[in-house]
Amino acid sequence: MSDNYLTVIPADPYWQPTQDVADRAAAVLSTMLPDDGARRGLEAQWHDSVEVVFCGANLEKISCPHCGAEAAPGWWGEAVSQRYDEGFSTLMVTVPCCGTEASLNELVYHWPTGFARFRIEVLYPNRTWLTDAELARLTDALGHPVRQILIHV
Repeated sequence: MSDNYLTVIPADPYWQPTQDVADRAAAVLSTMLPDDGARRGLEAQWHDSVEVVFCGANLEKISCPHCGAEAAPGWWGEAVSQRYDEGFSTLMVTVPCCGTEASLNELVYHWPTGFARFRIEVLYPNRTWLTDAELARLTDALGHPVRQILIHV
């Protein structure tokens, strides 16, 4: 059996809200879910260091934000492993296609993937993408811009 998650993360991978702010944002997200089953799967999570929020089987490709070239999966995995080994103190890497520096968080992921120390996650959300208006409501609730990731594992 596979699992599906709707995950909302801060745009800044290192940012974390207070408990009260996170509770407010989780309550707002709860109103966007279609049923009690989805609401039971809602959870806010804090992490001591940055973690990869990977879309799983949804990933189609990763591209360079500078030149648009597709990154080799092996290169990306190695870059993430190296940054992980360093405790994700930085997400900056040199992309092999054009030799420029970019944040792993700024690469173009088809489907979205990100990095975060905080997330609000819904297991079995019984819905797809949040709308721009819904993301704006969550941004207002958190007081910080957000990104969404649909995870399929």
